Amino acid sequence: MNEEFLSKRLSARTEQGLLRKLSSENNRIDFSSNDYLGFARSLELKELLAAELEILNLKQVTGSGSGGSRLLTGNSKYAEELEKFIADFHRAEAGLIFNSGYTANTGLLSSVAQKADMILYDELSHASVYDGVRLSKADSFPFRHNDASHLEDRLKFLRSANPSQQEIFVVVESVYSMDGDFAPLIEIASLCEDYKAKLIVDEAHATGIFGERGEGKVVEIGLEKQVFARVHTFGKALGCHGAIVLGSEELRNYLINFSRPFIYTTALPPAVFAAIKATYNLLNSSNNNILIIRKLISLFKFKIEEFKISGFLKSASPIQSLLIPGNDKVKETASLIQKDGFDVRPILSPTVPKGKERIRVCLHAFNTEEEISALLSSVKKQVSALPEIVLASS
Repeated sequence: MNEEFLSKRLSARTEQGLLRKLSSENNRIDFSSNDYLGFARSLELKELLAAELEILNLKQVTGSGSGGSRLLTGNSKYAEELEKFIADFHRAEAGLIFNSGYTANTGLLSSVAQKADMILYDELSHASVYDGVRLSKADSFPFRHNDASHLEDRLKFLRSANPSQQEIFVVVESVYSMDGDFAPLIEIASLCEDYKAKLIVDEAHATGIFGERGEGKVVEIGLEKQVFARVHTFGKALGCHGAIVLGSEELRNYLINFSRPFIYTTALPPAVFAAIKATYNLLNSSNNNILIIRKLISLFKFKIEEFKISGFLKSASPIQSLLIPGNDKVKETASLIQKDGFDVRPILSPTVPKGKERIRVCLHAFNTEEEISALLSSVKKQVSALPEIVLASS
């Protein structure tokens, strides 16, 4: 079989320095994973999962398949009770579990927006938002990142052209995955109310971290009743797999009927539903972990100043990004920091805009103050010679 067309595209990507490769586990100190609370490595979570599997009588079939989609043989009373349990936790009326955050976003956006509708989305939205927008029949426009004024200009134009008939959806992330900054949710929610738009908030990187018990930024700010839909993923701070779309009971029923990624996907195995329940049980008793990660975020920001390192984006989340323009330069710098024993990863264009390449540092409740100091010492050593980074001491 002739696969030269594949080889040509791979060769072109190699020449551009953009070839992606899978890497296996390493022994470096983790400053890269999304396991913010350490749940993915938690022994307590394993014990809670064993208890849930006992309830389901699944001790011998962990990892087995569900046998079909939720609409066929993959549904259960346990799954539906779990969705209600999670919805209550996040102060929502109802929820529907999807197999991943990616399918939750694509399944939501591709189904709710119709041909005459409009989707406005933050330009730094996750790839799953972009793909969900493309799969929908609606028109769409981005607005400048976290720019409520630009969003209002878009809304004002759309409403003046079509006062009432058109549905407008506004899509943002509460915490952005690459910059680690927060959406101005209060301003955006107010605009959506003024212009009769429906607000969708992806809480992937806020779940488990923000809110009194990790309910997310929407609950922390008290905007639950002003948000049309929220997406919470389980594969980051919660340390397992899957996602849920939260909203009204009407939205849940709509997605069951019209969301193709839900309808035509084999359901998660029963053991995964049990893992999700165990994770929320652990989250209910993990206020200390949440306080620890918040303390480490403050410590990291203080240490940046102490080490006099410029180039880090302002962030009050576990995501701390150091801008190093140029794919080759950021890869080289990340490699040198990795050799010092720290697992950090370069983020290249086009994943981020050209000139905005960065090393993305993720903080975790299991990281120590000593590890953070050692990491920043390595960062300062490696970036001090780079012309793109100007140290505050220079």
